[in-house]
Amino acid sequence: MTTRVVAVRKNVPFKAIAALLTEFRVSAFPVIDDDGKVAGVVSEADLLSKEALVATLGTLPSGEEGGEFAKAAAATAADLMSQPAITITPGEPVTSAARLMYQSKVKRLPVVTETGQLVGIISRADVLSVYRRRDEEIGQEITQNVIGREFGADPARFTVIVRDGIVTLEGHPENAHQGRDIVDATWHVEGVVSVRDRLTYPEERSSHV
Repeated sequence: MTTRVVAVRKNVPFKAIAALLTEFRVSAFPVIDDDGKVAGVVSEADLLSKEALVATLGTLPSGEEGGEFAKAAAATAADLMSQPAITITPGEPVTSAARLMYQSKVKRLPVVTETGQLVGIISRADVLSVYRRRDEEIGQEITQNVIGREFGADPARFTVIVRDGIVTLEGHPENAHQGRDIVDATWHVEGVVSVRDRLTYPEERSSHV
């Protein structure tokens, strides 16, 4: 994620938001309240929507009306923003961020603490950058951190092959539960495109006896 985030307060006016979007060359800002919590997100689409509505309606409404009239009358970030904001916490894997972006059709996610304070932002470019990791680095992390450290298994019992981010797991887990957990954890390693489970489970070995 990027920790240097440009955010706007709820009372920032329309023209200031438009100027900031141009200045920082971004398409959206998180909107924060006085406690630094993310209240919503205001984007170029929100600003364009207001302009389009004003052009369609032919005049700027008083703001007393609801629906599209209220949107057209929006003058601050609080009026314009989409809410609630779609956010993610720092501990979530990149795959979760990618899935959330895809499902929600957003280009970036504010990263927040458990209490909602803004600590960073993650973009589509950030998500895709993890797939530039070298195969050797991915394989080393799976062998040492996932198999050896996280699950306390003997790495010598496993063979980890990585080609273009596609991981093939071979070897002999102590039991089926451990094997399936290792496979699941491997999916969450940054840079992994796919996982092929070629493990030989204990029950499979016994079934051939």
